[in-house]
Amino acid sequence: MNQSVTRGNFDDWMMPVYAPAPFIPVRGEGSRLWDQQGKEYIDFAGGIAVNALGHAHPAMVQALTEQAGKFWHTGNGYSNEPVLKLAKQLIDATFADKIFFCNSGAEANEAALKLARKYAHDKFGPQKSGIVAFKNAFHGRTLFTVSAGGQPSYSQDFAPLPPQIQHAIYNDIDSARALINDDTCAVIVEPVQGEGGVVPATPAFLQELRALCDKHNAVLIFDEVQTGVGRTGELYAYMHYGVTPDVLSTAKALGGGFPIGALLARDEFARVMTVGTHGTTYGGNPLACAVAGVVFGMINTHEVLNGVKQRHQWFTERLTAINAKFALFDDIRGMGLLIGCVLKAEYAGKAKQISQLAAENGLMVLIAGANVVRFAPALIISEEEVKTGLDRFASTCERFVAGVTS
Repeated sequence: MNQSVTRGNFDDWMMPVYAPAPFIPVRGEGSRLWDQQGKEYIDFAGGIAVNALGHAHPAMVQALTEQAGKFWHTGNGYSNEPVLKLAKQLIDATFADKIFFCNSGAEANEAALKLARKYAHDKFGPQKSGIVAFKNAFHGRTLFTVSAGGQPSYSQDFAPLPPQIQHAIYNDIDSARALINDDTCAVIVEPVQGEGGVVPATPAFLQELRALCDKHNAVLIFDEVQTGVGRTGELYAYMHYGVTPDVLSTAKALGGGFPIGALLARDEFARVMTVGTHGTTYGGNPLACAVAGVVFGMINTHEVLNGVKQRHQWFTERLTAINAKFALFDDIRGMGLLIGCVLKAEYAGKAKQISQLAAENGLMVLIAGANVVRFAPALIISEEEVKTGLDRFASTCERFVAGVTS
């Protein structure tokens, strides 16, 4: 029986942990979506930096369909060809020697933190358990990862939280140095804080974190859930900085929209995760890995990665021109196709209002906190889609300013 559904059904049937838009997308192609009424939207949200190849990419559809016709799932008592091929792709393209697959960025970060604790306990003893993270970070919604994330509003209602996690100030190496010591087992950091406002790390900050971790035998974890798989114009953001982590989490764009996450590690650290120490029923699912293998292979090319850098220029040049006209933003920052527009003080707290107006104008954008409008479109978005979307954003800014000043 076909059942018609509306946005109102969300409020009736779903736990109220989200506040979704008033429209329901039903079809996508490239960087365009259409809702139930047939209205078209340009997608600059990208499923929160997930839809790296846009919607319904033929190569992804083919990979999923072909694997679906073979088999879907066996569990981790067996291996499969797609998971092994994807692991080799990741190893060949990065610093990693070993891979663990899971289903999300939160799970990848959970595994990273567990690995770091076990490595430290095995090698140095149980006293080496401290974790240093950063204020305004976001690492996921499990109890462990939400505790590591430096945003109390996401964690305070779920106390008591896992202990021995401290938060330094991002991009402030003196703040980090004051917390990192011989009892620190791990430092976890985003090369660009995404949810925290699209704030890139400075090279000196990450370089000194590497040095501190080496000095104190702490595992350096890069959370590249949002920055990974081409988002910044390099395959992974660590490649911009000349700083190599010990462990790296990746998800979001890895599956191009099919849920998958992974933990990448050097062999020295990976070997502590022996049989039975960690696992997940769906991790390494052949459907997810078949799709991710195609996505990763398509993105890991000079053409696509250089194209991200070119598209960054398209966005920032036009956003700068829009800002010159409407004077909305204090800063336009970010890397590649992870861009944040920081609202001026007089418009503080109104990023959500701008995103809602944008949707009315046929444009999907994100926010990163209350004061930053965020863009994370497909890495292969066309020049025409960029132009049309930014035209709609300019119209949105005009409407917003007129509404605020009227």
